Amino acid sequence: MYRKRNDMRSNGIIKKAGPYAYILPAMLVFAVFLFYPFFKTIYLSLFKTNKMGQAKLFVGLGNYIELLQSKSFYNSLTVTVIFVVIVVAGSMALGLLAALLCNRTFPGIRAFSTAYALPMAIASSSAAMIFKIMLHPSIGIVNKLLGLNINWINDPKYALVCVALLTAWLNSGINFLYFSAGLSNIDESIYERASVDGAGAFQKFFRLTLPGLSPIMFYTIVVNIIQAFQSFGQVKILTMGGPGESTNLIVYSIYRDAFFNYRFGSAAAQSVILFAIIMGLTLIMFKVEKKGVSY
Repeated sequence: MYRKRNDMRSNGIIKKAGPYAYILPAMLVFAVFLFYPFFKTIYLSLFKTNKMGQAKLFVGLGNYIELLQSKSFYNSLTVTVIFVVIVVAGSMALGLLAALLCNRTFPGIRAFSTAYALPMAIASSSAAMIFKIMLHPSIGIVNKLLGLNINWINDPKYALVCVALLTAWLNSGINFLYFSAGLSNIDESIYERASVDGAGAFQKFFRLTLPGLSPIMFYTIVVNIIQAFQSFGQVKILTMGGPGESTNLIVYSIYRDAFFNYRFGSAAAQSVILFAIIMGLTLIMFKVEKKGVSY
């Protein structure tokens, strides 16, 4: 009798522990590739390091204080914020416009849909190389079409906008798919009833389409903001943070501090600050979600 009770208890424990065994491999992957680097970054941000990135001198919050007293760091933050605003607004507008156009039935709709979704399949480095040739001051197609002679990516006035527009176009492909899925879930009968009541195209868009897309738009905005803050390849290939520091995004500043200046402690501190900014914005947006999203 006693043995049976023990067997029943053992079987109960195994059944309860069974589901956790399935997620154990995933947790191990997260521990190795996510949690360990995250806590290692926080640890390194409290030290001065050697050229190999090994912690040598504990400075506490010294790296953070140094950053907060640096004009270059504040410039990186300002440039990053401007870049994120242009990218998010541009990619959302392009994706929504393409989705609205492809929401109508006309000959060749599949070809148009594939073309609009194409940016999603293009690597940022490849797109940046093509974009660099297009913007070349002497052989670039942009200057030839506009009849101008502007060195787009070497002029501080235009460099950031050029990189931001490229990134917006790259992000617009996935936005197009999100918005297309959202539009397909809106009941067509509400548009018919609105037409009967005399509603125009703009009224339908602002009163029916946008509220119907609000859950998708909220998710897309959050994802686009996070992606924009993490943009790196385009800056590395097109401008390398220049001219001057006009495109020195905080991600590129982290890369430059770590692998050019060998200041891994400072780079780690910038990474922690970037994480805090993204986390803070995400939490704020989820709090605002209840007021602005219609489910």
